[in-house]
Amino acid sequence: MYFLRCLYSSLQIWSLIFRLKKQMPKIILAIESSCDETAAAVIRSGGRQSDILSSVVSSQIDIHKQYGGVVPEVAARHHVINILPVVMEALQAAKAGKKDLDLIAVTAGPGLITSLIIGVEAAKALSLAWGVPLLAVNHMYGHIAGNFLQPLSFPAVCLVVSGGHTEIVVMKDYLNNKKIGQTVDDAAGEAFDKVAKLLDLGYPGGPIVSKLADEFAATEKNAKIKLPRPMLSSNDFNFSFSGLKTAVLYAAQKMTPAERKKRAAEICFEFQNAAIDVLVGKTIKAAQKIKAKTVLLAGGVAANKKLRESLKAAAEGNGFKFSVPEFKLCTDNAAMIGLAAAQIIKKKNVPVDNYKKVRVDCGWELN
Repeated sequence: MYFLRCLYSSLQIWSLIFRLKKQMPKIILAIESSCDETAAAVIRSGGRQSDILSSVVSSQIDIHKQYGGVVPEVAARHHVINILPVVMEALQAAKAGKKDLDLIAVTAGPGLITSLIIGVEAAKALSLAWGVPLLAVNHMYGHIAGNFLQPLSFPAVCLVVSGGHTEIVVMKDYLNNKKIGQTVDDAAGEAFDKVAKLLDLGYPGGPIVSKLADEFAATEKNAKIKLPRPMLSSNDFNFSFSGLKTAVLYAAQKMTPAERKKRAAEICFEFQNAAIDVLVGKTIKAAQKIKAKTVLLAGGVAANKKLRESLKAAAEGNGFKFSVPEFKLCTDNAAMIGLAAAQIIKKKNVPVDNYKKVRVDCGWELN
């Protein structure tokens, strides 16, 4: 009997140690290279919330500006040059070394395959050399995780808007995600860039279109040009921006070059309003259908000031809480990948030799 009591006490002690160990802060090195930003960050994960100890992003915007868009091969070559210096800078800024790391997290998809390969192979090499477990993270889930710096109320609906994706995701909790809608053609960010190209405004197009739209809004309330709101009334949560982009093209073709230049801000204003009306309308409709508590916004286009303000007003006006990451966590960065990994490892143990299983998947879909 005495032996059994001792055994029971020992099991309780080991159970307590195990729980405390799981709750202890974890130091995560995160790496992101899905497109043309080479990024690394160090995250401290503990309890319900995580802290960003460092975040370094090396942008290639000036390099690709001369081409009017991202050239995959050029992007990959610069990732090769930048990846290790960026990682070391992030570690140094966080005052962390390889012995401090509990996990390496890396974006494995979706994205440009040549860019993803550089980040993943670098992460696998570091995992092997340093003896640190490696976790593959979905880039889109990383964007959503930009909202994880504060506790969230579930269920939630998240609008994820970027240059390559436009999706509505239902979240039952931090890890239980289901995509219920997406673009059937162009993503919203892609449409912004293409409209900028049609109007010969420069690259990257999204911020330029937004800037001109805001300038027009400062002096005018309405545009004379009228553009469609595609699929706004459809009985689903999908999007289409190809037709909206084409409507801009047809409107621009009716103008002389001088008139088109003069009315560029007006066109941008109406285009942005049309896109945002659809994005906000569909998201609120989804939140109402699932009886969400929170509406989230994520992705590169979440940096658009008008979209942030419009979705916030619509969400709160309909009784939902609203969350959007700070601007620096909207565009591609590694901190969001680390925040995503921090949630995943609360439920998943990652073996030290996991680097053998990690593979690039440029079409990796959210569940």
